[in-house]
Order: sequence, then C-alpha cells, then structure tokens
Amino acid sequence: MGYTACQVRAAHKRGIVVNSRNRRALLVFSLLAVSGCATQSPVPHQADVAAITAFNARYLGAINAGDMATLSSLTDEDHVMLIPGRAPLQGKAANDAANARYFEQFNTDEKWNPVETVIDGNLAYQRGTFTSTATPKAGGAARTSKGSFLRIYRRQPDGSWRMTRDMFNSGP
Repeated sequence: MGYTACQVRAAHKRGIVVNSRNRRALLVFSLLAVSGCATQSPVPHQADVAAITAFNARYLGAINAGDMATLSSLTDEDHVMLIPGRAPLQGKAANDAANARYFEQFNTDEKWNPVETVIDGNLAYQRGTFTSTATPKAGGAARTSKGSFLRIYRRQPDGSWRMTRDMFNSGP
C-alpha cells in the first residue's frame, strides 16, 4: 500500500515512522483525516451531524434496552470493535455474539458525551467520553466505568449511517 508524500510528511511531523510494521496505524491516521492532506475541510455538514446524532440515540437506546435486533442493524457486516485487553471483535457476527452474552448477564445504563464529530464524504468519526453502569442480572453490585471512545461511521447507499469501527478505553 502506498502513501502520498503529504501523508508521510504529516506522519513524520507527529513522530510516526512509516514502515511495514505500522501500516495499519498510518492507515487509521490517514482515514481520520488528521494529516491535513485532505483537499476538503473536514467541517461537518449540519444534516450529517444531525443524522449521526440520531443514529447515536438509536444505538445507545439499543444498548440500554438490551435490544440486539436494533443494535445489530446499526453496524456494518465488517464492523470491528476494539476492546481494551482483548482481541478485536471482527465482523457483525462476532460483535453480535459478544453483545448477546453481555446482555444475558447485565442491565446497562450508558451515556455518551461526544466532543468532536468530523464528516468527510462517506466516512465520519466521532470522539468523546462515556459513562457506563453494568448491573448484574443475577444480583450483585453495579460496576461503573468511565472513559473515552472513538467511532468510525460509514454512509450507506441510502444515505443512512452505520458504525463500522468502535474503540474505547476506560479511565482510572
């Protein structure tokens, strides 16, 4: 895979050495359009921001309701979830299976606070913070975690958005 000179220069400015071992990092770096090489400004269009906000409300509502059908319908077939300390969940089937196991064991109250949304054509990303409280259905103490997230969305042929990549970390 080749990179433009602008992408390589931008990576070097940020201390990233471009080599065969970090191609994926540079791909994500480039995908997120933080290199300044894009010909268009990543200023979000209000209609797209509103559509992603509505998407997030449906997605978050499905998480809090344990609604597998809705949650599954909002992810791409090639969805990848990066969970701290675990192997990536690759594909809708793996993601759905993990969510189903989780929903069998816990009730969830999750909240998101997006702090940045960037839309560039048919891809968008959003960065923010979250708070999630998981209460065991079998009884026991609820556990609350807080952290940051980064999500990548892909516009579908009908103009709707689906989540294609999702990662998060938990703070102290």
